[in-house]
Amino acid sequence: MLRSINKKYTLGILGGGQLAKMTMLEAYRLGLDIAIIENGENSPAGNLTKYEFASKIEINKQLDDFIQISDIITLENEFINPNILRYIEEKKEVYPSSKTISLIQDKFVQKTTFANANIKVANFKDINNLEDLKNFGLNFGYPFVLKTRTLGYDGYGNYTAKNYEDSVLGYEKFKNRDAEVYAEEFVKFEKELAVMVARNKNGEITSYPVVETFQQNHICKEVYAPAAISEKSMRLAQELSIKCVEVIDGIGVFGIESFLLPNGEVLINEIAPRPHNSGHYTIEACVTSQYENCIRAVLNLPLGNTELKVNSACMINILGEVNGNGVPSNINEVLKYGRAKFHLYGKESSRVGRKMGHITVTGEDLNEVIEYARNASNILKWE
Repeated sequence: MLRSINKKYTLGILGGGQLAKMTMLEAYRLGLDIAIIENGENSPAGNLTKYEFASKIEINKQLDDFIQISDIITLENEFINPNILRYIEEKKEVYPSSKTISLIQDKFVQKTTFANANIKVANFKDINNLEDLKNFGLNFGYPFVLKTRTLGYDGYGNYTAKNYEDSVLGYEKFKNRDAEVYAEEFVKFEKELAVMVARNKNGEITSYPVVETFQQNHICKEVYAPAAISEKSMRLAQELSIKCVEVIDGIGVFGIESFLLPNGEVLINEIAPRPHNSGHYTIEACVTSQYENCIRAVLNLPLGNTELKVNSACMINILGEVNGNGVPSNINEVLKYGRAKFHLYGKESSRVGRKMGHITVTGEDLNEVIEYARNASNILKWE
């Protein structure tokens, strides 16, 4: 049964980073209150609510107080222990659920779940010893990618093995962290794609346009919407992305990353159970942003229209270039680019590669939009 907003709801968010912040801005517009629990005070989202709980997400009084004040709970990252989610579920609804998170938090389990559902993924295998490592290289060739099964993001936990000796170095590096490891065949792709999908408890599901993503040092740097691919490949990417969410019984909003192969086929890479970098552009470019649809899905409300309301859009992540102040020294210069929508996340400090904000530009011609967005981004200075 669809929920109706006929009372003042408080949405609890596990995590207080920029994704939580952008979600809560949409929640406030819909008349909701927000509770945030985050390890440490003055997080980007925690600064915007009177219901800020500065605590590790573990079973303690702070978590109990957070649960008590929240009517329904969601999360902004996939690294929360499913046992904690199950503890919360005994008291309040949590979406995505502990069951969903348990199917995707471990990327080897995630790949196995999708493969068992006949969703195409790269060849992969768990690696328990050097013999497994050697055999994977013999069977699938080099290079291949070693990955930690958990806690991998923005390239952290990935190692591209060029030969057997190199693979041993990567394997030992991860094992020294007590990390479980699996291997994936290296995919020779034409483009990296992403699709945002929203699904509510009632089973209503919708997908956003397929976008192309460009990575810098394994971190999403640029997003182009819509992706310049064939209608067949676009349809395939959307269909596979929807199937991924249905297979894990996902409720909320999900970012599904995939590879476009030279023959036009699409291979699923991985899924994130939350708003995603590749969906930031939806704030300005789509009828309903990924953040609003996250709220609609979690509250089991009717989902909003996901169509583009512009011809094209480019989003550029603003990554920290130095360790220092969290605010660029020349914001005024960026604001002179009147078509660029500048989002600064409010983080207290910058470090190299840290996501500090993003810029989105919309327009008629994608190439012109990309150039404009890059010009606005490139003049930023950090001290």
